[in-house]
Amino acid sequence: MIFQEVCKILEQWASPSLQESYDNSGLITGEPDTQITGILVSLDLTESVIEEAIQRNCNFIISHHPIWFQARKRLIGEDFVSRCLLKAIRAGIGLYAIHTNLDNVSWGVNRKIGERLGLSDLKVLSPRGDTLLKLEVYVPEVALVSVRKALFAAGAGHIGDYDECSFSFQGAGTYRPLTGANPYQGEIGKTENTPEWKIELILPQWLKGKVVQALKKAHPYEEVAYQIWNLNQSVEQYGAGMIGKFPAPMEKQNFLQLVKTTFKCGGIRYAERDGEAKIQVVAFCGGSGSFLIPQALAAGADAFVTADITYHKFFENEQRMLLLDIGHFESEQYTPELIVEYLSEKIVTFAVHLSAIQTNPIHYY
Repeated sequence: MIFQEVCKILEQWASPSLQESYDNSGLITGEPDTQITGILVSLDLTESVIEEAIQRNCNFIISHHPIWFQARKRLIGEDFVSRCLLKAIRAGIGLYAIHTNLDNVSWGVNRKIGERLGLSDLKVLSPRGDTLLKLEVYVPEVALVSVRKALFAAGAGHIGDYDECSFSFQGAGTYRPLTGANPYQGEIGKTENTPEWKIELILPQWLKGKVVQALKKAHPYEEVAYQIWNLNQSVEQYGAGMIGKFPAPMEKQNFLQLVKTTFKCGGIRYAERDGEAKIQVVAFCGGSGSFLIPQALAAGADAFVTADITYHKFFENEQRMLLLDIGHFESEQYTPELIVEYLSEKIVTFAVHLSAIQTNPIHYY
């Protein structure tokens, strides 16, 4: 198996198109056709992690956090980012990051957090509204089944827990082949009237290229008549943060202790809520999730667990919910475990290792 094949497996799981604009997910270094000897998975990329990969004979490292976000003009060993990149390149190690795209799928980073806390009824806290497209295509009756089958195989027509979803209706199509055309049926210069079917189905935006390619390959016409629309609607599978609930309400102190123990926190910074109400509905977001405080309040959360909350953001809970900052590393520490679990199911030809290096740069006194 080569780098590019593992990239494809990861990108079918969490498409790079779902990453935030500031992010740098995807293959960062390495030639795509390089044969893989082993994979090492870590939350962060450090020189120690690269050394561990060398010792374990792994030439492909997958980290949650990218080693760099902004463009660089030189690599001369001037800082830890440059040194890591040079060390990896010299060792022939490919680097891959799967960051906010894995944050923005319902089976990703945040689901792992919810499962660790023992929450049920998990759903995305802030669904995205820019992920769906609608395809409409006109097909001669003889090709209706084969074209629809090709579109389904390419990933179109998937809605929630259902696939092969489409709508079709019959009509009459007209066209006149001009000089130089090679019509499927009809003669040059003569208007053709033919029974056709219109197929409508939805697809995620990152499958657009693949679906259109499959459409053109399966369709019998030389020129395929189709159109694609952007659908401005939220999709429950994609978006930021999650929310869930405990089977029964929990005392505040018990909840704080559960979070502290589960995420091995050196300490928890939190803003209090009014009254002595118990905790049952919990919103959460791995990493820097304070931008979701309004959504957590609107969803009726009793508590919101995230990281990197600045001083003034703590006021935004309006004392209506418990607001917890448990630390960036602490909130995302189980992400490498999630990646290893997924890849171990998909790959059996070589080992996928979980890094033993503790990369958290923050200590508590």
